[in-house]
Amino acid sequence: MTQARDLAADARLAAERRIPLLLLFSETGCPWCERARQEFLLPMQRNPDYQARVMMREVVVDSGAPLVDFDGKQTTQAEFARRSRISMMPTVTLFGARGQPLAEPVVGFVSADYYGYFIDQRIDSALASLRERR
Repeated sequence: MTQARDLAADARLAAERRIPLLLLFSETGCPWCERARQEFLLPMQRNPDYQARVMMREVVVDSGAPLVDFDGKQTTQAEFARRSRISMMPTVTLFGARGQPLAEPVVGFVSADYYGYFIDQRIDSALASLRERR
C-alpha cells in the first residue's frame, strides 16, 4: 500500500476523480494492521472496481517520515496521526478534498468476518456524501 507523502495533492487528485481518499492509519509491528492491509486493503487496491471508487494511502502513526497535510503544510506521519486523534490501530478513515471526514472510521480489527463489509459500507457512505456536496 502506498505510503502517504502529500495528502493535499492526493486529495486534489481524488476530488478530480470524484472519489474519497481512504487512509489506513497503522503502527509498525501491528499484526492487526498487517491483516487489514494484506487481507482486505491491498486486494481492494488491485481491484479495478475499487480503483474507480476510492484512492488509498497509508499513514504510519509511529513514523517520522515527512508528510504534507491536507492544508499543504509540512508535518510528519506521526504528528498528523496525533492531530487526527488516532489512538487505536488499524483505523480506516475516508476523507474529502479539504481533509474533511466523509464517513465514520473503521476502528480496530475485531473480526475478519465483517471487516471488508465495514470498509465497503464506509466507502459507499463517503461516495454518497461526495455526491450530496455537488
